[in-house]
Amino acid sequence: MTRIYLDHAATTPIRPEAEAAMLEGFALWANPSSPHAEGRKAKAALEDARARVKSALGWDGEVIFTSGASEAADMALRRAAGGARLVSSVEHDAVLQAAPDAERLPVNSSGALDLDILAEAVQRERPVVAVQQVNSETGNRQPLDEVARLVNGAGGLLIADCAQGAGKISLPPCDMAIVSAHKFGGPVGVGALLLRNFSVIAPTGGHERGYRRGTENLPAIMGMAEALEAGSTPYVDPQVMEPLDALAKECRELGGIWLADRLADPTPYVRALAMPRMSGSTQLMRFDMAGIAVSQGSACSSGTLKKSHLLEAMGLDDDAASRMIRVSFGWNTSRAEVERFCEVWSDMARGAA
Repeated sequence: MTRIYLDHAATTPIRPEAEAAMLEGFALWANPSSPHAEGRKAKAALEDARARVKSALGWDGEVIFTSGASEAADMALRRAAGGARLVSSVEHDAVLQAAPDAERLPVNSSGALDLDILAEAVQRERPVVAVQQVNSETGNRQPLDEVARLVNGAGGLLIADCAQGAGKISLPPCDMAIVSAHKFGGPVGVGALLLRNFSVIAPTGGHERGYRRGTENLPAIMGMAEALEAGSTPYVDPQVMEPLDALAKECRELGGIWLADRLADPTPYVRALAMPRMSGSTQLMRFDMAGIAVSQGSACSSGTLKKSHLLEAMGLDDDAASRMIRVSFGWNTSRAEVERFCEVWSDMARGAA
């Protein structure tokens, strides 16, 4: 049985172009900071990849390569040149853990940040505000154009967690953006912090122009650049996901929850849905037995029994939250795979009725 992978929001398979670029990078084994010819050759490849990443993302500021989104979030929130830290209540755990004492900004039942409360909260000296672009559990997009206007209008800095959006949709206006390569077909273990300019964070010395310690992972960085350039627009062909329209209708008719119905601005690559009368953990086991990989939310917390802080912030009751699963799509998802998921979900839901 050929398995079907529909957990791309956790990580997506590496693109063949990115894998080939990494093999080229392994041949450039010298330290890019070394002054000899071998080091200069590696440095040239590093700077070429940096320019390609900036171009592919449409970013005209600076780029600091990191080990992934978690390091980029920690770097941004702990070293931002500002005052009070404010984060939305539905941020990824990596962001919440990087600013454990930050004020948490509420969202409404649609998952959207409460802009009236934000407008009041930013009225303090040099606030640093972190708001995700796309939520990893629901696919909901935050209104970052308006968020940026409020934050920058108050003299603050906006950090946008773009781990789920970069390489798929355009970057939002922000002072810093968090990027993770393995979410769009690059390798695991590499990402970037994009900066409007270097003045927005404090330097530490070391590599990356003195803003990060540790030798750059050149093969992974080259793979990241190649993955971005290999991407298409749209990220997934809309025809691939057309079968979900019929599934959404069936889910509603059976008394389930199609969470996109409640969201302020759902993006197409992540869908959360609750099956009537069957727990999410049971669904995961049955889908796995049927050869389909899905999840119960963010990979960093899906193995726990704790209720999703996101669903709690949106006001979903414990029963609905316990029945919710996430299905997410990537660059190599086929329509046949989506059709098979819909077929198995339907059979499972009707059998539980």
